Amino acid sequence: MSGPEGPSVTGATGAPPARIAAVTRTNQHTLEREGGATVAGTDAPPPRGGREGTVSPQLPAAAGAGPAPVDPVGAAMSPESGESGWRRGLAGSLAFLRRRITGEYQVDDFGYDADFTDHVVVPPLKVLYEKWFRIETLGMENIPDSGGALLVANHSGTVAVDALMTAVAVREHHPVHRPLRMLGADLVFQTPVMGPIARKMGNTLACNPDAERLLSTGELVAVFPEGFKGVGKPYSQRYRLQRFGRGGFVTAAIKTGVPIIPVSIVGAEEIYPLIGNLKPLARALGFPYFPITPTFPWLGPLGAVPLPSKWIIEFGEPIPTTGFGDNAADDPMVVFNITDRVRETIQQTLYRLLLRRGHPFLG
Repeated sequence: MSGPEGPSVTGATGAPPARIAAVTRTNQHTLEREGGATVAGTDAPPPRGGREGTVSPQLPAAAGAGPAPVDPVGAAMSPESGESGWRRGLAGSLAFLRRRITGEYQVDDFGYDADFTDHVVVPPLKVLYEKWFRIETLGMENIPDSGGALLVANHSGTVAVDALMTAVAVREHHPVHRPLRMLGADLVFQTPVMGPIARKMGNTLACNPDAERLLSTGELVAVFPEGFKGVGKPYSQRYRLQRFGRGGFVTAAIKTGVPIIPVSIVGAEEIYPLIGNLKPLARALGFPYFPITPTFPWLGPLGAVPLPSKWIIEFGEPIPTTGFGDNAADDPMVVFNITDRVRETIQQTLYRLLLRRGHPFLG
């Protein structure tokens, strides 16, 4: 239609403009009564379910024609779609139970159960990852899509939640969604409930034979060389790396020819700030330490809830382990130099990430 000052328009039948306007108003009122949408330029509100700024007319179907078109946006928001999602979730849960009963799932030589991990372990960890810690990942492109690689990370937080969050980061945000096989201390696998679950997640003992076997078969393996010295250090020493042991992880990487990827984790230090250690009780229970935090044991079970710190995990550029000669794995200087390079890379990255994050809880 032309503007107010443009030429007048007659209908296709030659009817005068006044009659066309009258018919238009009549049709408009009819559509409003029937729940339909009016054309642009009228004073009627846009159709329900439509997006603001668009017109999605749903004119009455002609006799003998098919049903009126359905607004896809409105359909997506309908109760039926929510019910379908609920049914799909229930169907998936029933299918999982059927597989567990019939044994239609695979477990490798290390006890890794991908079906159990995906449906039981990962979902609650994703809630912590996305909603509680609001984890940001950097450098995911440095993890190869295939082949073995050794991820070496700092360790902290009183409880080893950082290892779990690193595994979720790789599994959920890597383009190929690769599983991460972590190396843990004996105590992890000797603990009731936690030990069997750790096995089902594909984790194994932190020993060179297991590490080399996984790496040689093309798996992603993660190691935390600080061990209990890192995870159990006082809050006053936060983000200061402890000793990296004797470099056994470097030996495994050199023997299998895989790259080492430094991983720097900021945020885990604040979830359970360690302000004390009851050493007599720890010795009695066989633990490396018994933590005292601002909330534990004062609040009882509530003290086990981690504080909602803001996390950043950065996967650094791969450090090659090839080209050092045939006996490089047995050369203490080669092993020491690579170990020191990995440790220094992680330490400097932690300082940089702390500046990037800002406030420990607000980010």
